[in-house]
Amino acid sequence: MRCLFALAFCLIAGAAQAAGVSIDPKQAPAGAYAVESRHTMVIFAIPHFGITDYYGRFEKVSGTLTFNPTAPEKSAVDIKIDMASANVMNSALVTELAGPSVFNTRDFPEATFTSTKVERTGPNTGRMTGDLTLRGVTKPVTFDVTFNGGLANPMGGNGYDLGFHATAVIKRSDFGMTAMDWTNFVGDDVKLTIEAMFVQQKT
Repeated sequence: MRCLFALAFCLIAGAAQAAGVSIDPKQAPAGAYAVESRHTMVIFAIPHFGITDYYGRFEKVSGTLTFNPTAPEKSAVDIKIDMASANVMNSALVTELAGPSVFNTRDFPEATFTSTKVERTGPNTGRMTGDLTLRGVTKPVTFDVTFNGGLANPMGGNGYDLGFHATAVIKRSDFGMTAMDWTNFVGDDVKLTIEAMFVQQKT
């Protein structure tokens, strides 16, 4: 019986929290936000043998968002990814990814993305173009972005939290990642999927 009461309480609390989420950008405070690294994920997927996608993720992401709720197209982000934080389900491959033929984390420890243009495509969707710098090479990349919503911090904080989902496709050859022994067994297109949480920065 206690388990049933606990389950009912969790469901009610979850529904109440969901009710506090707004997907209307105008409801969010304007200003500076920072990446909430514990709830932000950068996932990459590459075709393997042309029959499956092989997934990995970067576990250390930082950055800032300047959010304009009345004109989201004037918002901007600046993101940094610790390339040594790449993780996959094979320890030997983790080491290889950090090596000179792939990410070369010794010479290029960080990848960065700085937005240059935001276009609104719907009430809570848009496209964000920016400069991605990876292995010392900078290329323009466009993400399809969905504003998942925002809410007052539900954990007792006095700030506001924002959530976004973004996807893009880049070519590894554009960034010089073609010298691996297995390069002919994987595709050139790499899918990026980002779940990003930002927390309001109070001044």
